[in-house]
Amino acid sequence: MTILRLVLDVLKPIRGHTIIEVAEKLSELNGIEGVNISVTDMDVETMGLSIVIEGNSIDFQQVTRILEEEGCAIHSIDEVVGGRKIVEKRATK
Repeated sequence: MTILRLVLDVLKPIRGHTIIEVAEKLSELNGIEGVNISVTDMDVETMGLSIVIEGNSIDFQQVTRILEEEGCAIHSIDEVVGGRKIVEKRATK
């Protein structure tokens, strides 16, 4: 399956690279066209992040490797879009 979008819930140590640097590293991977990182939670030692990655062929193993090198832990995979096109969620009644 070709992965086009990943939404990850990630825990990152406060120390180390900034979220700007993490976004730069992720965006340099082949197949990734855009990265959005939002801080969702913060305490003295860690910050919770929501990371949205879009591209034409995202390699989950490479994404995991970069995050682990940054000392991050993936809490959950909140969304995966795969195939040939991105299918957006539709509101249901």
